[in-house]
Amino acid sequence: MARPKKKDTEIKKVKVEKIEKKEEKVEKVEKMEKVAESKEEPKEVTPKKTKPLDYKGLFHGTGRRKTAVARVFLWDDKGEITVNNIPATEYFRDEIEQNAWIRPFHLVGVSHPKARFKGSILVRGSSRQSQMGAIVHGISRALATVDAEFKVILAKAGMLTRDSRMVERKKPFLHKARKRPQYSKR
Repeated sequence: MARPKKKDTEIKKVKVEKIEKKEEKVEKVEKMEKVAESKEEPKEVTPKKTKPLDYKGLFHGTGRRKTAVARVFLWDDKGEITVNNIPATEYFRDEIEQNAWIRPFHLVGVSHPKARFKGSILVRGSSRQSQMGAIVHGISRALATVDAEFKVILAKAGMLTRDSRMVERKKPFLHKARKRPQYSKR
């Protein structure tokens, strides 16, 4: 089938609309030029007063265990060590957990971490035990940046090595990663 031809009046309307759009654009540009000319000097924008970040004396390390990730920030200053904005002594109530997160400090000869460091630890993912492992790994990495001697001590103790064990993925046609359905002879 042949396409019906547009009438001359329709074609003229389309051309007139295009011309009107171009004229509107030209008018907008002229207005913008006038506004630009009228402004003599741009106003100076004063920056907001923010507290400058003090990176001097900051030591950081990222620790991982299974799917837990801990971001550890230590400042060379006396103060509280917090885990997810909760004091570390409250976050880890168990004596075993208390000994675990303090262990990297004891290895490098810091018996009271709060007396020498102020810290912030942000941890997420996995379980409580895995989070503990991630925090210990992160603290060890942060302490390794404090002094080269600390790095040697922590490396010998195996605190800088990431525990690479992860949960094995489930396979198709199996109940879990390796558990198979019960064998049926008939």
